Amino acid sequence: MPATMRLAAAFTCVLALPAAADPAQWGGEWPDTDFSRASVPFSEIISGGPPKDGIPAIWEPAFLPVAEETRIEDLEPVMTLEIDGETPRAYPIRYLMWHEIVNDVVGGLPVAVTYCPLCNSGMVFDARLDGGALTFGVSGKLRHSDMVMYDRETQSWWQQAIGEGIVGTHTGRKLDQLPAWMESWGDFRSRNPDGLVMDEPEWRRQYGANPYVGYDGSIRPFLYSGELPPHGIPALARVVRVGDRAWTFERVREAGEITEAGVRISWSSGQASALDDMRISEGRDVGTIRVRDAASGRDVAHDIPFAFAFHAFFPDGEWMLGN
Repeated sequence: MPATMRLAAAFTCVLALPAAADPAQWGGEWPDTDFSRASVPFSEIISGGPPKDGIPAIWEPAFLPVAEETRIEDLEPVMTLEIDGETPRAYPIRYLMWHEIVNDVVGGLPVAVTYCPLCNSGMVFDARLDGGALTFGVSGKLRHSDMVMYDRETQSWWQQAIGEGIVGTHTGRKLDQLPAWMESWGDFRSRNPDGLVMDEPEWRRQYGANPYVGYDGSIRPFLYSGELPPHGIPALARVVRVGDRAWTFERVREAGEITEAGVRISWSSGQASALDDMRISEGRDVGTIRVRDAASGRDVAHDIPFAFAFHAFFPDGEWMLGN
């Protein structure tokens, strides 16, 4: 683990050595998971330290009108979800850092708002499947350093970075990713003065603090043993992933805007990194990415993972280097 990375006291258990993959032992904690069905080698799944629900997902989030929120600093990142006909909602990373999943319902649509700090992967999924709705928790397991979620309905395990079932009844099933993006609280508030923001959960956590100080400036990922990215791209460099393509933050930032492969990707300054300073609001400015369809201008589902995570989950993916 890089010397610059310090974990808060609540995450001390993460420092434990990864437990070897053993479905026979997992059965005690997961008696209702069908381990006869899996799409990945069990050897790739390790314990991140916390047990099942040791990182507590949020099941029924409360919201405040934007004008009533006074605790969040302007540069702090939030996950933004804007669904046509519904009031825009912001899910602050200061809460997702400690809970990783928020189960919500927006205009009758069940959604799972997710964030994996170790991969910087923030994604919102349509939680409907086969006419029903799934609700998700944090399994405590990792694969390629990325959070493994589980659904409460079948206890199946899901890979957060790709929204796919990897163990159990729903192995091989895919969740639809919704257009959502990470931006600063100040930007969300100014654009959506009548919007809603998730209220602080009723848990004793150091909300606003970053338990992974300096992580996005590290050389190697935490709890990751896979291949590093090609082309000399630093493992913890941010990339813009759209489908199986990735653009480096560096390239987009230098250009300001890039139109390729049917999408228009733009960068603007004014968003703090959640994984830099001890206080999220004091993190260095990494800027905000927006991804829109080049023809229609509509927002496009995307993600901002670290380069190593894109390479791990899309080993045959295309690196959009502009050469």
